[in-house]
Amino acid sequence: MTLSDPDFDYLMATVAEAAALEIIPRFRNLGAGDISEKTSTVDLVTEADLLTEKRITAALKARFPDALVVGEEAYEADRSVVPALAHADLAFVIDPVDGTFNFASGLPVFGTILAVVAKGETIAGIIHDSVLGDTVTTVKGAGTYLRRRNGQASRLAVAPVVPLNEMTGLISWGHMDEPDRSRISANMAKIRMGFALNCSAYEYWMVASGRIHFIGHSKLMPWDHLAGVLAHQEAGGFTAKFDGTPYRPGETTGGIISAPDEESWRIIRREIVGA
Repeated sequence: MTLSDPDFDYLMATVAEAAALEIIPRFRNLGAGDISEKTSTVDLVTEADLLTEKRITAALKARFPDALVVGEEAYEADRSVVPALAHADLAFVIDPVDGTFNFASGLPVFGTILAVVAKGETIAGIIHDSVLGDTVTTVKGAGTYLRRRNGQASRLAVAPVVPLNEMTGLISWGHMDEPDRSRISANMAKIRMGFALNCSAYEYWMVASGRIHFIGHSKLMPWDHLAGVLAHQEAGGFTAKFDGTPYRPGETTGGIISAPDEESWRIIRREIVGA
């Protein structure tokens, strides 16, 4: 299945409108009662997450009534929706506020992510920066673009290949268990500079636009990665799970690395992630 241009325009407008109406008015305006812990003090949900997901879900159901809609917050009520991505005819995956800890802390490093999946394949993605109004868009086979609020668009490309000691990047070791946590955090000293953004929306924008060389994660929830992986691939990069297999909709384990090319991926897997 392919999306029509009007359908994709509808998706971009839906995400941008939800951000403008539900996220931005609450940024740095949340009360104590508007923030809740999910699994830990760094895994949060806010009123903005819930209302943004509700608004986007309603808009998707209005235009695509037969589609599967998988929202990060609704997932807690029905966990069967993630495995269903592997065979759904058409599905949409929503991360309403990716980087909720940053958002709740008043740090403008967060975004809204929407992925489109058809028959087990990601076919399109949108990563929207609520604060700046920029949007990274990607369609399978058609490249990845940064679209500015003023309508300007530029095609994105991953960073040139460089040796490991010249690379910049991040591995989200803070979300890992021992002994992986200590091993990987120590190995990051092998690169030129490491980052910790706690926001997949920004991480995939940076790696797809060549601002950094690589990113890696151990947890593979679809709302964090489907749109970003496609954006990175369409920008010329190579992404695979820690064991070298492709990452597919419906998978939630195995770890993942995105790098400029396959050889860079192998170096990062061996020297940073290790075994």
